[in-house]
Amino acid sequence: MNLKECYAAFGGDYDGVIKRLMTETLVKKFLLKFPQDASYDLLINSLDNANFDEAFRAAHTIKGICQNLGIDSLLDSVSPLTEELRDGKGSFSAELLDKVKKDYQNVISAINELDA
Repeated sequence: MNLKECYAAFGGDYDGVIKRLMTETLVKKFLLKFPQDASYDLLINSLDNANFDEAFRAAHTIKGICQNLGIDSLLDSVSPLTEELRDGKGSFSAELLDKVKKDYQNVISAINELDA
């Protein structure tokens, strides 16, 4: 799978990220690092342990990475979760978290096919 197909597979903004980072080589370099980022695991573990301040920081980090890399599908689901966690009180939608999990797995699957 090439980079453009990868972005199509996970619902990303290929044209936008190319405009920001200028070359496919640079985009691919950073996209391949995304699965190694610990923010997603930190988000899930923090929610499991009711550490909502840490969960907010992890969700906010994922949001920023998605904005920079044009990972729009995950950005669209993690952004509302970030806002729900912002107050640190632990109120968040389980359905929204499920959507984040699904979108994250779709992104990781596409990236793994790109790397293959």
